[in-house]
Amino acid sequence: MKNRKMLLPALLSIALAFSLILPASVLNMTSVMAQEGIMPMVAAGEWHVVGLKSDGTVVAVGWNTEGQCDIDGWTDIVQVAACEWHTVGVKNDGTVVAVGGNGAGQCDVGGWGNITQVAAGPYHTVGLKSDGNVVAVGDNDDGQCDVGGWTDIKQVAAGYGHTVGLKSDGNVVAVGDNDDGQCDVGGWTGIKQVAAGALHTVGVKNDGTVVAVGYKSSGQCNVGNWTDIKQVAAGALHTVGVKNDGTVVAVGYNGGGECNVGGWADVV
Repeated sequence: MKNRKMLLPALLSIALAFSLILPASVLNMTSVMAQEGIMPMVAAGEWHVVGLKSDGTVVAVGWNTEGQCDIDGWTDIVQVAACEWHTVGVKNDGTVVAVGGNGAGQCDVGGWGNITQVAAGPYHTVGLKSDGNVVAVGDNDDGQCDVGGWTDIKQVAAGYGHTVGLKSDGNVVAVGDNDDGQCDVGGWTGIKQVAAGALHTVGVKNDGTVVAVGYKSSGQCNVGNWTDIKQVAAGALHTVGVKNDGTVVAVGYNGGGECNVGGWADVV
């Protein structure tokens, strides 16, 4: 994995700031076009936060060292994703825009079309097309952009060096770095949503239970007893779940208090 020896120590220091990327990840890599307009959303990179407004414009705050917050001219946006140094937006016409660090070509999305959802890893960007196929640009040292053969995908997620795809039949595929087993999703079935952390992958099952694989030294994969979950998000070293009743659960590294969600309610 690219710079793996440098990454693991760094995870402890960035875990809080990295908490919402789903890949993270952003956090939230599902399609956000609502029936009657644009559904507002937020996405968090390592050191910046992006907000999609109901009128299709975008706001951002935080570090702008690579221009990752230069979104003032964006309009007609229906989904945003953010990671360490770049921000990506899907437009209403299915084209994609990106700003920020482009050292690995992760912002080279100008030719994309018919995109319904994007996911951003630190050094790569993934796009889900309306026909269920997937495209990717950026660093491919671990094969995380080798998604050309994927079909019938309904959601994508991007980790540090891996990419995850949720198929329409509830099965899951993954490519890229698998040193910690984060791509070992071949046996997953009945999945309704996936999230990718830096080195782990999480899936919500149709029955509200949760599965996880990958790097687990901080307990970020200890989700076996979770129930009634409707959505998950994966940070660098922790995992968060929203329950159907609007309460929130979290496991994993808590050095910055990123798992102190016990009092949260009415979260959507």
